[in-house]
Amino acid sequence: MAALRIDPERVVAAAWTDNGPGWAALLLTGADDVLAVEPDPAALVAFGNAGVIGPHPAGGPADFEVRAFAVSMGIHEDPVTGSLNAGLGQWLIGAGLAPASYVAAQGTRLGRRGRLFVDSIDGQVWVGGQTVIGVTGSVSL
Repeated sequence: MAALRIDPERVVAAAWTDNGPGWAALLLTGADDVLAVEPDPAALVAFGNAGVIGPHPAGGPADFEVRAFAVSMGIHEDPVTGSLNAGLGQWLIGAGLAPASYVAAQGTRLGRRGRLFVDSIDGQVWVGGQTVIGVTGSVSL
């Protein structure tokens, strides 16, 4: 919480999620709390990967808002993160804190409109979404 500069009263639950890279994950009271996070990059370098998630109100742009910080890997904030969302899905669905299928928004603070579709099917969590090709071409070396 200190590295992310989050008021402990805004934290509903916390867990270590690991679906490849490990993530310290915090469930916050709402999407606005997620969007308000202003992390301390120096503290995160020492801490490691961290992710936050909070629910949007009913009828919002998605069911949850997500942000991922992997400063120690050179990524201040990732606009869309499959490994974090898979870990969050395993944790939140397994703990009854999220429905078996939901949509997560990520990248909002970066001006991106990432949408991840998280589904638990026969005990397995699947993360999917659509992509847009931004650059194509070839390079001669």
